[in-house]
Amino acid sequence: MRIVFVTQTVDADHPALAQTIDLVRALATRSDSVTVLCDSVRRHDLPDNVDFRTFGARTRAGRGFRFVRAAGAIVLTRRPRPDAALVHMVPLFLLLLAPLAKSARVPLLLWYTHWNASRALRVATRLADTVLSVDRRSFPIETSKLRATGHAIDVDRFTPEGGLPAGGPPAGGPLRLLALGRMARWKGYDTLLEGFRLAVERGLQAQLELRGPALTDDERAHAAELAQIVDGSEQLRGRVRIEPPLPREEIPAQLRTTDALLSTTQPRGNATLDKVVYEAAACGVPVVASNVALEEFLGDLELELRFPPRDPDALARILLGLATAGPEARRAAGLELRRRVVAQHSLDSWADAVTALVAARARE
Repeated sequence: MRIVFVTQTVDADHPALAQTIDLVRALATRSDSVTVLCDSVRRHDLPDNVDFRTFGARTRAGRGFRFVRAAGAIVLTRRPRPDAALVHMVPLFLLLLAPLAKSARVPLLLWYTHWNASRALRVATRLADTVLSVDRRSFPIETSKLRATGHAIDVDRFTPEGGLPAGGPPAGGPLRLLALGRMARWKGYDTLLEGFRLAVERGLQAQLELRGPALTDDERAHAAELAQIVDGSEQLRGRVRIEPPLPREEIPAQLRTTDALLSTTQPRGNATLDKVVYEAAACGVPVVASNVALEEFLGDLELELRFPPRDPDALARILLGLATAGPEARRAAGLELRRRVVAQHSLDSWADAVTALVAARARE
């Protein structure tokens, strides 16, 4: 099996796209070869059966020209031709690739999980042979082409083992709370800070660490606004730290020393199923979240972990309940969530699903 994987970059240090390396590696272990078509290649540890073609250039037009030239060399002239091309998260890449892939009869797969139903995504959905997403709620367009694969979480790396057990130290003490993600407004960090402030006002003993990249001017402005909120609140000052993003290799260890991950994502339209929610759960860490799409994943637990979006009062109530539940209850909830990730959202199950779809297309 020969797969083309199209993405933005291969970079273990990228704050948002480092996980792409996990996806490519998992496909490579199940394939004869994987060719990655991307803008740039930086630090990685991918195996020898992965090769790269880059299209980086100074201008948008230059990148487009180099993309089409590299894609043509891969799907038109290479023998044997690829069994499929998988486009990761960027519909424009599929639009550029489609004429070449269609002429060479190379099936097109699109992986996408986000709330933004752009015009490019709508056209890419029509051109793709198969659309892949976490589940039907994480893809913003209704289509019969959609196949749910779950998230691709490396459950051998994101694990409770090797650090403090989930649920916190038996001696108790202040809760250690963590939020990870981009400083985007739709991440709901203003709701997070207000809910935490209310909980502290009502007696919560806790520390909150908020870590994430600010990749755009608006995200940098929002990060500054959040810092001002913290500095201006007696309840938050000294209890909340806003820090730079962690290298991806350090995230599992950070999660293992956390009593709960907080996720206040507030997507527009369809729900975005944040990868970090499942990574934390894989580490046996309880996840407190407002995303409506997580109702089933976080349901049927003794601990109440979900609250309505944009409802800081409900978040405060959840946090107080989490504190009074004790470490054993938190540990039990976290380990049940890990079981659910292993069953439905592992990297192996994702790669098995993708390669099975490619094999089925090849037989058609």
